[in-house]
Amino acid sequence: MMKFERKSRSDKELINIYRELVTPRLIEEKMLILLRQGKISKWFSGIGQEAISVGAALILKKDEYILPMHRNLGVFTSRGVPMKNLFSQFQGKANGFTKGRDRSFHFGTQDYNIVGMISHLGPQLGIADGIALSHLLRKEKKLSLVFTGDGGSSEGDFHEAVNVASVWNLPVIFVIENNGYGLSTPSREQFNFESFVVKGPAYGIEAYSVEGNSILEVLNELELLAKDIRKNPRPIIFEAKTFRMRGHEEASGTKYVPSELMDEWAKKDPIMNYEKFLTKEKVCGKKDIEKIHKEIKSEIDKAVKEAFAEDVITFDREQELADIYFPFQQSVKSATGSESEKRFVDAISDGLKQSLEKYPDLVLMGQDVADYGGVFKITEGFTDIFGKERIRNTPLCESAIVGTALGLSIARMKAIVEMQFADFVTCGFNQIVNNLAKIHYRWGQNADVVVRMPTGAGVGAGPFHSQSNEAWFFHTPGLKIVYPSNPTDAKGLLNAAIEDPNPFLYFEHKALYRSISGKVSDDYYTTEVGKAVVTKQGTDVTIVTYGMGVHWADQAAVEASHSIEIIDLRTLLPWDKDTVAKSVKKTGRVLILHEDCMTGGIGGEIASWISENCFEWLDAPVMREASLDTPVPFAADLEKNFLPNSRLGEKIESLISY
Repeated sequence: MMKFERKSRSDKELINIYRELVTPRLIEEKMLILLRQGKISKWFSGIGQEAISVGAALILKKDEYILPMHRNLGVFTSRGVPMKNLFSQFQGKANGFTKGRDRSFHFGTQDYNIVGMISHLGPQLGIADGIALSHLLRKEKKLSLVFTGDGGSSEGDFHEAVNVASVWNLPVIFVIENNGYGLSTPSREQFNFESFVVKGPAYGIEAYSVEGNSILEVLNELELLAKDIRKNPRPIIFEAKTFRMRGHEEASGTKYVPSELMDEWAKKDPIMNYEKFLTKEKVCGKKDIEKIHKEIKSEIDKAVKEAFAEDVITFDREQELADIYFPFQQSVKSATGSESEKRFVDAISDGLKQSLEKYPDLVLMGQDVADYGGVFKITEGFTDIFGKERIRNTPLCESAIVGTALGLSIARMKAIVEMQFADFVTCGFNQIVNNLAKIHYRWGQNADVVVRMPTGAGVGAGPFHSQSNEAWFFHTPGLKIVYPSNPTDAKGLLNAAIEDPNPFLYFEHKALYRSISGKVSDDYYTTEVGKAVVTKQGTDVTIVTYGMGVHWADQAAVEASHSIEIIDLRTLLPWDKDTVAKSVKKTGRVLILHEDCMTGGIGGEIASWISENCFEWLDAPVMREASLDTPVPFAADLEKNFLPNSRLGEKIESLISY
């Protein structure tokens, strides 16, 4: 028998709860009709799970963020999201939340403090950590609440996010909808325990389990926990046991579910049982329930009609490209005042320090960045100035920390994440290319995050600490990539990246840290993003390069008997086509040089663009020089011959003599 304890709730409140509970069910019934009619393309049903979504949404304050999944329609309706906009979203219309760019519940809205999921299930857990961290830092008596499923809990993101929340004592509730199946995979093939309450002690946090089909049990338990968390911030695992009565999505069906299990859970239907409770308590009768249904159905029909009356969305190339980035017009602040000799590493440290001073809501996170100062000592002494709340050591969990950074951005803060080595970004790759990069295009939310990437070979660090991996991200719309070659640009580009509210990858070559120095302004300044610079004028050959390649090109120019022009790209995404084209037209010969491996490197794209757009000015084929197509070797002689600089002079001669 399902428990319904009304406690001190009035009849009016109980009826309002019923309205909220039945609304997503009635919408779903309408959606299933539209799906059968071919008027919508796909639907993920939450029938049987409504009590969890509605209960979670109702216990939160309106300005507290909730992060739902694809069976949480009740979150959107209980938050007051207009039905017309929801139906527009489901049809890919312009009045939806993604301008037709994503479907169903893959969206968020700041107007209703909702952050939608991406298909990878786990990443939103780290985002909830970031939002909760913002509450902690601002000393707000608030919490964030995030959903995952029993299947989604198998993702590494679940462990990372819960562990970070535990270590940092973040005010976040992790709601696990345990509905027995991950698509068709039963729980016994997902995990080896009966209830998620066993997870709590392992992380040093509390865990609770409730009957997820009882709206009052969900509400009663969550209400108490939420009130307590606001006073005493901490994370909690909250398991809601339930069952999915339809397929993972409608096309997949439920043939893999034993019929007796379906029959058993049908008796636990959250709406049917709550109706029985209301009539038993004489809160309302059958006619009252019918009246509520009629009113809601009328509202649904009206919203559906209005949404269908909207024009089909049309393609606007200019708008599509414009929405890749959050609108931002850089105002370059020139370097002024006194200068002092700074190493590359000092310039980066100086830029970080001045940006942290400029932006009080900026948080820097990474492994060992606090008291230890990072493995390269760039943040040494920062905790004495800015404190451990803003200079935060993280567990070894790149995905959760990038997600946390995005959560801070959603809460209107700024974040810098230091990858200890650029190689380790693979563990946070999904968050960068699918969340940071796409979130503005999808639903207009910016990602004010800079990921610092200590990169490059030449230091005898072997295959896992030496890779040049900028090309992995160069392909991804929505990111900005900068790669300085000298101390002046190192500081200026870093400040510019932090200032810009879009997601940046900032590559800093490890071998340059303490090997080069130069005069750098002591004051705060920025370097223009997207603008290359000609570091050496020449007439015979243009070398297009960046990072360490600039220094190799300089040395080659000294040794060559020809006049070589060198372009330092500085920004890789977006890269400066105008400066490159102007130089190619001048010299007629171009060589693209980079430390990354040849195949699939950035040079291939640049070479293709030059061939397509500057062909009539070329006196020779566009050539490239890059590292070998192997992993980065450890032994000194192997690494030396892996890198392209030893072959650069020969390639220049080949290009000149063509």
